[in-house]
Amino acid sequence: MVNAMSNATNNTATAIDRRALVARHAITWNDVCGRLALGNGEFCFGADGTGLQTFAGNTMSHWGWHSFPLPTGWTPEQVPATGTFQLGRCLGGDVFPPGTDAIRTWMFDNPHRLNLGRLQLRRTDGRMLVPADITDLQRTLDLWTGLQTSRYRLDGQSVMIETCVHPTLDLVAVRLTSPLLANGALEIALDLPYPALSNDAWVGDFERIDGHSTQGSQSQPGRLDLLRRVDATVYHVALQVATAAGAPSLRGPAHGGRGAWKVCAHGNHTLAFVCAFAAQPVGPLPSFAETARASVTRWEQFWMTGGAIDLSASRDPRWRELERRLVLSQYHMAAQSAGSWPAAETGLLGLDPWRGQFHMEMVWWHVAHYALWDRWELTERALCCYARFATAARALAEQLGYKGMKWQKSVGPEGRSAPWVGNQVLLWKQPHPIFFAELEYRLRPTRATLDRWADIVQGTAEHMADYPVKDATSGRYSLVPAMPPSEQGITRDTVFDLAYWRWGLAKAQEWRQRRGQPREPQWDEVRENLAPLPTRDGVFIHSAEWQDTYSKRAFEHPDMVGVLGMLPALEGVDADSAQRTVRKVWETWNWNACWGWDFPWMAMAAARTGEPEIAVAALLQESARNQYDIAGLNAGGPCPYLPGNGGLLYAVAMMAAGWDGAPPRHAPGFPDNGQWTVRWEGLKPAL
Repeated sequence: MVNAMSNATNNTATAIDRRALVARHAITWNDVCGRLALGNGEFCFGADGTGLQTFAGNTMSHWGWHSFPLPTGWTPEQVPATGTFQLGRCLGGDVFPPGTDAIRTWMFDNPHRLNLGRLQLRRTDGRMLVPADITDLQRTLDLWTGLQTSRYRLDGQSVMIETCVHPTLDLVAVRLTSPLLANGALEIALDLPYPALSNDAWVGDFERIDGHSTQGSQSQPGRLDLLRRVDATVYHVALQVATAAGAPSLRGPAHGGRGAWKVCAHGNHTLAFVCAFAAQPVGPLPSFAETARASVTRWEQFWMTGGAIDLSASRDPRWRELERRLVLSQYHMAAQSAGSWPAAETGLLGLDPWRGQFHMEMVWWHVAHYALWDRWELTERALCCYARFATAARALAEQLGYKGMKWQKSVGPEGRSAPWVGNQVLLWKQPHPIFFAELEYRLRPTRATLDRWADIVQGTAEHMADYPVKDATSGRYSLVPAMPPSEQGITRDTVFDLAYWRWGLAKAQEWRQRRGQPREPQWDEVRENLAPLPTRDGVFIHSAEWQDTYSKRAFEHPDMVGVLGMLPALEGVDADSAQRTVRKVWETWNWNACWGWDFPWMAMAAARTGEPEIAVAALLQESARNQYDIAGLNAGGPCPYLPGNGGLLYAVAMMAAGWDGAPPRHAPGFPDNGQWTVRWEGLKPAL
């Protein structure tokens, strides 16, 4: 700890010009169909080049979920609350009994994130707009203010649309200026779809009229309140227009309120309005101007607090791209992954193959970086998922014949795992809450923090001590069955899981001692007698059964690098073996058959093992799985892929500010070759 903390004070002589740092990476993206995320962490409005959602974009939130009706013949009481029919201890993958295919499919598809609505620019004469109608597009997202400005020409006339999202209300604000408004040629249409599982330009079925309804009421001039019922889901929408521009009017009342609701300017060149979405009835609404001011305040505060890294004085030409990725990743995580639940892989821009549910093993990659960037408050609500899911986690463990809390796999707010063969044997999600508890305790070493996480740490470790199988002859405990992070199949004693188990059980004992409790003898018994980390020829391998790690299995996640990378140094883990492993992985791995977070995972390990050149190279490795688009979104999975963005932030913060036991020099994870000048402030060292 001494080295890391002393390094934390050795950063820059003068404060970083944070506004200049952010400004040089403002997003200019003149693709009329390209979606940019305008969000407050809980709610996101995906805006296309028109400033609205004319050709693409969704409106999504962490509270907006929907489930289709149950399949015929099934009742709610028949649906397993744990997501599995399995009874007794794990012997292999999760298998559903005959006759349950329909409910298995339903549990995978539900709940899913809901597209709350679509705001489009439309011609009033009924002619559909097409992308080619938009010419001379100039679109910029000002990261310092959260304001997107789009300027273009339509039918020979100028159009300007400014769009932003309120920092605390789930509300988008729009100001549109054009001669086409004054002459009545343009209007804004609000469409409210029935949910669909596709992820095309828009999520949802905008043609379907059954299964959902909208009731509208107008209590004051310029305001329209809508009550939405979509099967069992209920939510509210409110439109408010500056009264000088006139009030919104209904379109398509023949379908009981199902259709487009429109906003017109009524002879004015400018139309300003706000549109709010909420699970409860919507109260008083701010104006566009008030929302824009609140957005400026929020984003300026965000950028001026927490950590910052400035690479602009570096000689290595790669500095700009790495800095761009860092700045834009901070923006996207704050816009999409700082709400009441953990984020889906694609954040709040669309629907991924897992229906927008979040993976409990991937929560680390979405939110762990907030600790190192000193923005822990942005993830506190999401991490409450462990307390919310504790009862369900105990029920799952009990159903399978285990003690403690067995954490779920792919879930929505109800905590029921979506069916998948590896749900119970993909183990590396299990120690995560202990890691999160430790991150918070380093930031807030108080009794309140200990009490807040005590039950979660205890229940997590109880299961970790009960899951391993003891060999009666050798007395050795094995993780069997086990599926590694790379998900290449089911085996036993997977290398990263063994290391994480050792770290987690040791840290859980430390937590008991901090609270004045005695050590749990069984936890020590299991930890001290766990199977050794599997090696071959002086390097770590996936498992002892998989000797072909660096040939036939050199793809997907390189699990071995997590042993001394994501995890700190462990007693009994040979540092030389870890360094040889990093070099072996770097030389042999198929980096085009990986995921976005594998590159920062590799960088963490390279930094810790004294290979900073590899650390930087891994972050910027040329690979289709390590691309960051013009908006700064990682493309290493179902694009966008936020775990890549979150992993990048953790890795580079660690490389800059250090880690426990890091070399006592500035930016110990970067090459000390005179090519990198790493100015940083406000960061915290990693474990």
